[in-house]
Amino acid sequence: MAEGDGAGVSTAGRVREVLAIGPFRRLWGVTFLCSVGDWLSLLALTGLVTKLAAGYGWEGFALSAVVLTQLLPGVVFAPLGGVLADRFDRRRVMVACDLARGGLFLSIALVGTAWWLFAANFLVGCCAMLWIPAKDSAVPNLLDRPDQVDTANQLGLVMTYGIATVGGFGLYSLIAGVPGYLGVRDGDLEFRIAIVAVAANGLLYLSSALLIALRVPELSGRIARPAGPGGPGFLVMMRDGLHHAWGTPLLRGLVVGMTGAFAAAGAVIGSARRYATSLGGGESAYGTLFIAVFVGLAAGMATAPWLARGLGHHRLFGVAIAGAGLGLAVVSLAPHLWFALAAVAVVGGCAGVAFLTGLTLIGTRVEDAMRGRMVALVQSLMKLVLGLSTVLGPLLVAVVGPTAVTLFDRSFDVDATRPVLLGAGALAALVGLVAHRQMRDRAPRSSSD
Repeated sequence: MAEGDGAGVSTAGRVREVLAIGPFRRLWGVTFLCSVGDWLSLLALTGLVTKLAAGYGWEGFALSAVVLTQLLPGVVFAPLGGVLADRFDRRRVMVACDLARGGLFLSIALVGTAWWLFAANFLVGCCAMLWIPAKDSAVPNLLDRPDQVDTANQLGLVMTYGIATVGGFGLYSLIAGVPGYLGVRDGDLEFRIAIVAVAANGLLYLSSALLIALRVPELSGRIARPAGPGGPGFLVMMRDGLHHAWGTPLLRGLVVGMTGAFAAAGAVIGSARRYATSLGGGESAYGTLFIAVFVGLAAGMATAPWLARGLGHHRLFGVAIAGAGLGLAVVSLAPHLWFALAAVAVVGGCAGVAFLTGLTLIGTRVEDAMRGRMVALVQSLMKLVLGLSTVLGPLLVAVVGPTAVTLFDRSFDVDATRPVLLGAGALAALVGLVAHRQMRDRAPRSSSD
């Protein structure tokens, strides 16, 4: 590493260096507001739709539809978001999306019907798929050095899945608890609480738009000048982005690895509840398994920069996905809960390493003019593959069904989730090896490696 690039600096020192950069620190604060809004919306909308759909007789479907209407835009609009991020002023794209999200949430509270809740929630998801590529592709331009991208991504993930999670759930609890503290009794109290939470969500996004417009003008800065009115059209830019991703060995390995990893993750999510039952546990075991995954994710993201200094990001990515696949194979063979928890934590750790490493590769190895489309491609893959595999996982479990295996004259009942998880682990390990082969020695080492 070159002198002054952060070599030998502790993790705390790297964090302080990145947070000392004013534009990034202000964007980090904006991320807090939007992420709190994302988590708050999950609770607020599911609470509201339960009340709005109570007379329809399809409450169970309504709850699933809240999640589904947020998932579908990722397939349709993420590629468009990548083109917008590469073609136009990213700050203006983010401001417009936050204004739209804020207005949509306020309209849900004002209209108060189930059909508009689903329609507006779909549009909110569309805005998110335009906002995320603009934000993620702008982050490297706010930093002082390429080796700071790793730390910036860590801080972003900690904010989104850690601090903001607590903030969103805590804000909902506060809104729900205030009437009780004041001694308010009302037959429609739960409905009113949901309305207030949805309206508060809208105000969070409007505040984010205001902060981006007034406090983070650096988001408009570009390393390469975006295409003007006479530049290539949207379809041409989208096609060029796909050709660039598939024609570059490093990015092709990244796409292959991400696809396999998300497919395996979806299979795990879809079969997790029945897998917990096969271990002799109930809801508590199911919840504990997810805690183990998130603990592993946090540990993986914390150690990824240290591991990358030895292997390099382009080698570490495939190794981490293969490791997650092997860990998942061990999970499928776990004889009891404690063994499964340890194996699941290892899977989460490898997934955390792979996810952070993939983001860092996009931030450091993709030129600014193409970065938005690469971020959008990963978002599209995540939504599409994760959604399909989450649905196919339970179907495979139902098709395979429980089987009896005889070993050493003893008969064992094998739950159907075990071969499905074993297959998902084998798939992840295979694509990890393919990704490693594609990316190994195909990219020059940089100071971030």
